Amino acid sequence: MNPRFRNVRRIGPVQVASYLARGRNRHLAACAAPNCDFSAEYDSRAAAELAARTHRCKA
Repeated sequence: MNPRFRNVRRIGPVQVASYLARGRNRHLAACAAPNCDFSAEYDSRAAAELAARTHRCKA
């Protein structure tokens, strides 16, 4: 089953979203720039937003 993303927010080229996985809230930060493979999953929304703010694209 695919996760249903909610509370999606864009911070620069990075999108931050929350979803429910195995009964727990999870948070994802993923860069939408071409040729950038950055994506990471976090336990807290604050950590995901911090990663989005500090991310520097290789592309």
